[in-house]
This record gives sequence, structure tokens and C-alpha cells, in this order.
Amino acid sequence: MAAKKAAITAEDKSSAPRARLHKLTIKNFRAIGKHPVEIELDDIVVLVGANNTGKSSILRAYQVVMEAGKKGELALDDFPEAKLISLPEDYPTIELETVLFEDSKPPATKWIAKKENGDRHVRERWTWPQAGTPIKRGFNVEKNDWDENHGPWGAAGVAQENRPAPHRIEAFDNPKDQADAIISLLKKALNDRVKKLSEEGSSEGEISEYGALLETVKKLQNSVAKDAIEAIEKIREELSKSISSVFPGFTITLDARAENDIEKSISFFQAQPLLKMGPAGGHQSDLERQGSGARRTLLWNALKILADHKLPEKDGNKIQRPQVLLLDEPELCLHPAAIRDACNVLYSLPEGGNWQVMVTTHSPAFIDLSRNNTSIIRVERSNSGVVSGTTIFRPKNANLGEADKERLKLLNMYDPYVAEFFFGGKTVLVEGDTEFTVFREAVVDFPERFKGVHIVRARGKYTIISLCKILNKFGCPYAVLHDADTQKIRGKDGATKKNSAWAANAQILQEVLKAPPNTVRLAASLKNFETAMFGDNFPGEKPYNAWLEIRKDPVAKERVVGLLDYLVGNTALCPSGVLAWETETELAAAVLVYEPDELST
Repeated sequence: MAAKKAAITAEDKSSAPRARLHKLTIKNFRAIGKHPVEIELDDIVVLVGANNTGKSSILRAYQVVMEAGKKGELALDDFPEAKLISLPEDYPTIELETVLFEDSKPPATKWIAKKENGDRHVRERWTWPQAGTPIKRGFNVEKNDWDENHGPWGAAGVAQENRPAPHRIEAFDNPKDQADAIISLLKKALNDRVKKLSEEGSSEGEISEYGALLETVKKLQNSVAKDAIEAIEKIREELSKSISSVFPGFTITLDARAENDIEKSISFFQAQPLLKMGPAGGHQSDLERQGSGARRTLLWNALKILADHKLPEKDGNKIQRPQVLLLDEPELCLHPAAIRDACNVLYSLPEGGNWQVMVTTHSPAFIDLSRNNTSIIRVERSNSGVVSGTTIFRPKNANLGEADKERLKLLNMYDPYVAEFFFGGKTVLVEGDTEFTVFREAVVDFPERFKGVHIVRARGKYTIISLCKILNKFGCPYAVLHDADTQKIRGKDGATKKNSAWAANAQILQEVLKAPPNTVRLAASLKNFETAMFGDNFPGEKPYNAWLEIRKDPVAKERVVGLLDYLVGNTALCPSGVLAWETETELAAAVLVYEPDELST
């Protein structure tokens, strides 16, 4: 057995192309119609959208093309409207683009598209003219077309090994299926740890106990092979005699391969582990008899083990096969305190370089705006029933700086629902708690008037700037309401000085101007929201006092509702006390009356 191997360096990892899913294209499959849904995969893909829009169908599509035998077949119910199709362009079709293993044995060059970064991409397509097994094809880069006679791989087992292995966990799996999925993940972690033992010696130059065991087995196999050499030779002679009668001059060599794949001779976990759960010292029952919340929580622990015990990319000369977790609604059955922990586990899973994660969710808590390795895709169904999937946000494309990420991370901690705007509707960014409180009251009082309106509380001007960057990449209309403040303020010593809050106004305007024309409404409260709406800067608890004011004063409530009407586009009229502004000069002139006395004269 070889001595302890040197670990692959961080530089090696960063420069080496990593096997992974790159793109999934689906059409005419379940809820997805003839307009293809294209999903470009990142380390983390979060699918959001209303119920019954096809999110789970996207997860199932990859699982189908990875399954063997009956599990990889389509039933009639998987066809659009559960009907067989006569036109080839309407057949259920799934296309997969994957990046090859760095050290894998590649297919013929005609199947490989080489990219500038060194990645080697292979495209495959499955079509179902009828229920049952599909027709498989590969994309021939030399012909620049799908090859009608061949695919990139031979045997199905070879093909499977060159694609990331799926782990599908559905939202409403029966208890036994959930238990089997958890045990499968834990068993994988056990086997991975055993494999790693073969690389670890007790000290430099020494082999591990596991390595010593393999050496012993190898010697035993060689000994048995020598003892059986006569039997082997007899079989070889008989085979050679038989084959030479058909092919004169041909002979057979029989290699017992006593030393090949020696690790497969030892199986520490041949039987399926039995997992039980219950109070310490009390009765413990099988996992499938536990509640849904307990099974889901155990699932996160299994995933955390895989995330924490990250393996090196190389195991000798063989790269670990990449894995893909396909997870429906991870928030189901979890206590609120456990949801954020579950999110952290999911986001940490790809850090080992061997996992990708694709989840469907209805919870904004599973969207982390401060991460760079995430794609957020909203899946929608039009009024005509067409399902579409569009990449709506990738943090790395939003040009977020470190300060932006820190603000967003802090905002996520205080407001786990801040990312709700990714799920659709009209977004209104506001600076503080007072605006958020009274606008939320307006939304509750007029649910039809403000249906789908999402109020995002930025808790500061500079976070508004960060959120504008995201919403610009998001590509949907939004509105911004912030305090105008003043250019100068009077300090405690009575002297005037620059107001640091004023500088943020220009940066807000700069980001708003990057949005497509006529998609953003920008308004400033003069000089702040309380003064603009109520003529008074409430002392003490401002949000609570403002809420009381609109409940007892119909005029004040009408002003608040009118402002929200303007921001969401229900009216073109901006109420007095609030300025819809387009230049810094315009805003400076409007707040001059609020400046310290010597500046306003």
C-alpha cells in the first residue's frame, strides 16, 4: 500500500476544472410546454414561484435522465395533457450539459466543446416519442448538430459515472422513503471516511491501519492464487483449445487480477444501517415512525456531516464523483429556529467542491443575498398555461462590494423576509421602520388595492443602494422612498457641519439611473418621513406613534395611502411633502428650508 499522499493544494483546486452540471433544458415535460425552460446551474440554485408552476418538474427532469431501468422511463402522465404526441418537435425532451471530470477518460473529441477556462462540456438529449424508454443522442461539435445515430458514451454505467449523481428528496415522500434517503446519505459519509483512511498514515512515511489491512488481504489473495494456479492453467488450456478450433492460432490468457481493486474485497458496511431515534435511556423506534419534523431535522444533520467532512478532490488518480442534491421545499415541517440553520447547511454543502444543490422553496429565508455561488430562478406560469424559467438574480453579476454583502448579511439577520421580492409582486424600498409600519397597515386595510405589494425595510440609506443593485439585475419595476435629510446639520456645539446622510442621496440616484427607463419611481420625504406625512418628528417610539396616528386621524391615513398609491404606480400624483426627484440640484433646493438658519437665508 502506498504511503500517505500529499493533499491537493488550494491553488490546484482553483485552477482545475471541476465536474458539475452546467445547464438543464426541458420542454414538453409535465407542466412545462413547448417553450423550453433553461436552467443554468450554479453551486446553489433556488427555484421560486407560485404553487403548481413546474418547480418540482425541473428537479424530476434531471432525476429521470440519471435513473436506470424503469425509474428512467416516462409514464403517459408525464406527457403534456397526458397525451401521446405525433410531431417530433412536441416530444418530451430533456437536454443536459455537463462539465467533464478533470481526470476522467473523455469520450471522442467530436463530443467535447472546449471552453476558454479549460472546461470540457458535453451535451446530451433525451426524447420520448412514446411512454417508456427515451431515445438518447449526443451533440456533435464537428457537425454542430445533434447526431442521429450516436451519443458520447457507450454503456449506461460509463455515462452515469460521468454525470453528477442525484439525491432527490421530495416534499411529501412517505416516511420509509425519507428514512432511506437519510440512511443513504449517512452511509455515503461512512464510506467516504473509510476511503480517506487509505490515504492517511499514522505519521509521515507510514501507512494507516486500513492500508495495512489491504496489504494483508493482497498477500492472502496472491497466496490463494498461487495455490490455485493449476486449476487456472487447466481452465486456460481448455479455453484456448476451444477458441482455436474456431479461430486457428488464437490462444487465451487468464489473469486472476488478485491485486486489482483490492478495496472492493473489504466491505465494512455490507448491510444497510438501521437508524433508530428516541430519548436517551428510553425506547427508540425506527426513523420512519418519527414525526416529519424529526426526519427533516435528521436530514439536515446528515447533510451537515457531508458538508463538514469535505474530501480532497483527488483520491489517488481518481476524482470523487460529484453529487447533486435535489430538494423540494426544505422549510417544510421545520421549527422557525431550525430554518436558518438548514439554510446555512445547504449553502455550506458545495464548499467541499463536490456538491451542487437545487431546491424549490416558498421561504425567503432560503435566499442568502450575500453569497456569490447562487442563482435564483423564478418559475412562472402565464395565463395561457406556459411555464417559463428565467435566471433572475446572480449575486456575482450584481457587482456587490464587500460593504454591500455585509449590509445584506446584517439585514438578513434582522429581517429574514427581505428576499420576498424575488417571489413576485411590486417592491417598495423604504429607509426605516416608520414607513414600513404605516405602509404595512395600508396594505392590510386595502388588500385588493395593494395586492402583491412587498415593502422592504432597508434600515438605512446605504442598504437601499445595495438593494437597488440587486433589483436592477432582477429586472422588474420597483420604487424607492428615502428621507431627503439636509446637506448641513447643526452639531451639539452649535456649529454647522456636513451631513453624512446627504452623500448617500447621490449614490441612490446613481443606481436608480442604471435601471431601464420608466421602471423605477424615486421619491424623497422632506426632510424626513414623519415631517412629510404628519408635520411632526414624533418623539420616542416613532413607528408605534405613527401607527396610532393613522388609526385615529383619517386625513393622515389618506396621505399615507396616497403616497403608497404613487409608489406602486396606482396614481401619477406625488403628495405634498414628498418630492419625486431626478437631480441632486432639485433635491438640494427642496430641502433648503430645513437647513440651519444661516444656510437657508
